[in-house]
Amino acid sequence: MKFVHLAGASLNQTPLAFEQNTRNIIAAIQEGKRRGIKILSLPELAISGYGCEDAFFSEYVLNESLKALSKIIAETKDILITVGLPMEYESCLYNVVAVVCDCNLLGFVAKQELAGDGIYYEPRWFKPWQEEKIVQVSWNEENYWFGDLIFEVDGVRIGLEICEDAWNGDRPAQRHYARNVSLILNPSASNFAFGKTDVRKGLVTEASRSYSCTYVYSNLLGNDAGRIIFDGEILIAQSGNLLARSSRFSFEDFQITSCVVDVEKVHISRKKSFNYQPEIPDNLIISDGNLAFEEDEIPTSSLAPVESKNEEFYLAETLALFDYMRKSYSRGFVLSLSGGADSSSCAVLVAKTFERAEQELGRKRLLEKISYAGIDEQKPLTAQLLTCVYQGTRNSGPETLESARELAEGLGGTFVHWNVEPVHQEYIKLAESAIGRNLTWEQDDLTLQNIQARLRSPGIWMLANINRALLITTSNRSEAAVGYATMDGDTSGGIAPLGGMDKDSLLEWLHWAEEALEVPALHYVNNLKPTAELRPSTYDQTDEADLMPYPILDDIEKCAIRDYKSPVEVFQTLRGTYPDKVLKGYIRKFFNLWSRNQWKRERYAPSFHLDDENLDPKTWCRFPILNGGFYQALNEMDEFGK
Repeated sequence: MKFVHLAGASLNQTPLAFEQNTRNIIAAIQEGKRRGIKILSLPELAISGYGCEDAFFSEYVLNESLKALSKIIAETKDILITVGLPMEYESCLYNVVAVVCDCNLLGFVAKQELAGDGIYYEPRWFKPWQEEKIVQVSWNEENYWFGDLIFEVDGVRIGLEICEDAWNGDRPAQRHYARNVSLILNPSASNFAFGKTDVRKGLVTEASRSYSCTYVYSNLLGNDAGRIIFDGEILIAQSGNLLARSSRFSFEDFQITSCVVDVEKVHISRKKSFNYQPEIPDNLIISDGNLAFEEDEIPTSSLAPVESKNEEFYLAETLALFDYMRKSYSRGFVLSLSGGADSSSCAVLVAKTFERAEQELGRKRLLEKISYAGIDEQKPLTAQLLTCVYQGTRNSGPETLESARELAEGLGGTFVHWNVEPVHQEYIKLAESAIGRNLTWEQDDLTLQNIQARLRSPGIWMLANINRALLITTSNRSEAAVGYATMDGDTSGGIAPLGGMDKDSLLEWLHWAEEALEVPALHYVNNLKPTAELRPSTYDQTDEADLMPYPILDDIEKCAIRDYKSPVEVFQTLRGTYPDKVLKGYIRKFFNLWSRNQWKRERYAPSFHLDDENLDPKTWCRFPILNGGFYQALNEMDEFGK
């Protein structure tokens, strides 16, 4: 038996923040050593930050990454670590993991499979490394092995898979198995998505079973660069059994999850399977460190529970908002609180962000993280960092005003009520004087709705500027799909927390939040039909009357956008949910609105990526601003089935 105390570490890193990133890495190493950990796997591109984008091409980024690596190496007495960074070889960039043992750099492993789909653009910056290719690189007047490497320390063979390497059929683990590797480390930068934790668990446990090994998976943590959320998941498995699983979405700078494993156990299972006599491969590197792995005391490991979708949304959003605020050096959030579902969701998420942060970090450490903000320690935190403004016109109802007030004050935020009807009337007078006639709802419906949304923007921007705060835009993904928002009105803002969430799921989450998060003020919102409140009350305006029922809108969106189905195919898929004529009308309306509103989606504030149905044109769903509008395809749908 050979017991090894090993661990994965999640890190909350920021692109190009080399000093802070290095401090986090060293702090994690020191904590690992304090716990007696001998092998610690740190995430992919942890030194530079994952989301450097085109800054990866900068010599500054490459040089600073190597400078940071020098500092990190000096901290690795009596421990083996892996840590990711970008590196250049023969004028090409590579996504690399450095393997360091007992203050000695053993070599660099280069990523072979690059993530280039969905939100990932790694092939734009990096070259994939060729399997089984080994070269030498010179750094600090020393030569080091670089490429597809295996390491051996105290008789334990160690191989690596770097994130995407593990998600492909032809993966390094297959070659590691053939070379009698007993421990595979996977430093990752894997985005959060609903339910993805179960997929990862299957990937890790199955790899440990199929390749008869111990497998350690370590992910980045937090809102790295703005849109992607990393959940900080750490998984450790052996021979098909999950041994340790971290909690996720921590507000800490790093987390460590560890367990002690008998690495000889996997060799016993291999010998039972077949008579294995491994050849010593050419690319086997033997450590010259004096690290020994025997453990006398076996710490207990833990398996964190898996959260529901509603819990995942809450945890992911609050962590992402906190990181977005502090990494942009903003002083809290400002939003227009209408009393409806979307703005109420945003208010709850912001308030719960600070509640979660204080519960996990404690007030003192929380204030240290946002020391730039100049918080008055004697006053309630949320009152200083969440400002909600209700901007009413003559078309706003007293019920929504009271709903907004009750929610804002119940959450502990600052509530402001502005009557913007005088401003509204001044704009109408200006337009009427320009065109020489009165504006009417019969002739100018859209114009009269849009001006109410737009006139609310300048004032709320002023308040955000005064507070040095982030202005939240409250649009959700369903609205983005059909352009159901006023550009430069309710789309105004620097961050769109709900941009990746469909309306139907959001309404479900609000009911969950009322009970689970103990927000009784949501009771009114949860019993209100969503409405823009831009027409006179006699019109009885609701969102679904303007558009279509949200469940069918979301179903059409998934078929048309996620699954790339034509109008006829969408109709065939959803036929039976509504009468044929009604369903065709909804499909036609969706495609018409989708096609003409790409210019709006191009201008929406950044949103958080939550699943594989995102509409963000920068990171997920590209569509031409000018397009044919599906006219021919829609006509074919109309004729279908007649």
